[in-house]
Amino acid sequence: MRASARTILTTLLSAGAIAVSVVAGGTAAQAATGTPAPPPVNAQFDYQIGGPYTPAASVGIVDRDHTAAPVAGKYNICYVNAFQTQPDDTTTWAGANDDLILRNAKGVKVGDPEWNEYLLDTSTAAKRTRIAAIVNGWIDECATKGFQAVEPDNLDSWTRSKSGGKQLLTKQNNVDLATLLAAHAHQKGLAIAQKNTTELGSAGKNAVGFDFAIAEECQYNTECDAYTSVYGNNVIEIEYTDNPRSAYTQACAAQGKNISVILRDRDVVAKGNSAYRYEYC
Repeated sequence: MRASARTILTTLLSAGAIAVSVVAGGTAAQAATGTPAPPPVNAQFDYQIGGPYTPAASVGIVDRDHTAAPVAGKYNICYVNAFQTQPDDTTTWAGANDDLILRNAKGVKVGDPEWNEYLLDTSTAAKRTRIAAIVNGWIDECATKGFQAVEPDNLDSWTRSKSGGKQLLTKQNNVDLATLLAAHAHQKGLAIAQKNTTELGSAGKNAVGFDFAIAEECQYNTECDAYTSVYGNNVIEIEYTDNPRSAYTQACAAQGKNISVILRDRDVVAKGNSAYRYEYC
C-alpha cells in the first residue's frame, strides 16, 4: 500500500526568498534548519514532464517541466534539462550562448543520438559557470512558483560525448557542474535529485549533495540497488512501456513496497494523448 501524501507546507523566508518545504518524510529538524526535505518515501508518483495534466487524488508526488506550474497539495519536482539542450528551445543556447554547445574537433555540434538534443560543453570552469547561471535562473523560477525539488536531467551526458574516437567530456566535468546546481538549489530551499548515472556511486550524495534519486529503467538495466544502496528508500523508479512489461512487474515485486515505482510511455505524453500510459504499484 502506498503512503498517502500529507500536507505540504511551504514557507518563503523574506530574507533571501529561501523556500523551506515540510512534507511527509521530512523531519522537524529539517524544517528548523532549512534543510530541504526529499519527496515522501513510496508515495504515488506521476511523471508529467511531457505535458501537465490533473493528477489523480492518490498521487503524492508530481514531476513537471520548469515552465509548468506545481500542483497544490502535492510534493512537486521541477524538471530542468541541465546538461543538454531542449528540442523546443531555440533561443537559450543561441547567440552569445552558442559556444556553450559542445563541438568536436571539426566544429560540429555533438548531439544525443536518441533525442533531438545537443550536449552542453561542461569541459571548462568558465563554461560551467555560465551554464550554471542559466540553469540556476530556471531553478529560481521553480522556487518562486512553489516547487519543493528540482530534477536536473542528463547528468550522464559525458557518456555520450564521444566524437572521432575521443571522449570530449569527463565525469568530473559534469560532477563539477552538478555541484554548482545542488548548492544553488539548496540555497533556494529545494531538494535536488540525482537523475540516473550509477557511475557516481556514493559521490552523488556525499560530494555533489543530491538528496534523492530518480532512476529510469533501473529494473530493466538491473541497477536499482546502485541507487537504494546510496539513497535508501529515497528513490523514484520509472520503467517504460517499450521495454518488456516484466521489468515493471518485477520492480513492483522487488521494491514496490519500499520506493515509488511507475510505468510510463517513453515520451511521457500528457493524459488524453493516445500514446499515454501510466501505472503504479
